[in-house]
Amino acid sequence: MLRVVEFFGFLYNVPHFSKGGDPTSNLRIGIGHDTHRLGPGQVLRLGGVDVPHDRSLIGHSDADVLLHALIDAILGAVALGDIGQIFPNTDEKNADRDSVEMLQKVMSQIDELGYRIVNIDCIVFAERPQLAPHTLEIRNRLCGILSVAVEAVSLKAKTGESVGPIGNEQAISAQAVALLEKVS
Repeated sequence: MLRVVEFFGFLYNVPHFSKGGDPTSNLRIGIGHDTHRLGPGQVLRLGGVDVPHDRSLIGHSDADVLLHALIDAILGAVALGDIGQIFPNTDEKNADRDSVEMLQKVMSQIDELGYRIVNIDCIVFAERPQLAPHTLEIRNRLCGILSVAVEAVSLKAKTGESVGPIGNEQAISAQAVALLEKVS
């Protein structure tokens, strides 16, 4: 059964599960991906954390590739489109916008729809900088935004092995999977 909901000015058909239905019907999974080019700069914004680097990500907003992938995963889990539909790069109010604010807005809407995050699993693909020294700080930042325990946030980093746009330090990519549960 579907119900129509308004989400950031768009109308969506969202599954509505009755009590006593399939016990797995309250679980929803989504996947997200994002890539941004690298350019001149002094810091990378990843997962809401400023990571020192000799280059920066280029994008209409703050270009936080990890949060953008995570937003898409969360939206995908509840079939509510993608980040570009909700925060289009054609809208000037999204220029240099903080991706933490975007994720907080999405989480507020998800909460209103009765969902909670069960866990997330994320990968950042970057040749440099080494992200291991920043992983715990990024995980803790995500926990604060998502209102989950650190055990519910997995973050891995992979290099491009000097191959392709990642390995040649032309871009950084991220992938995320989010498992949500309908709680009300």
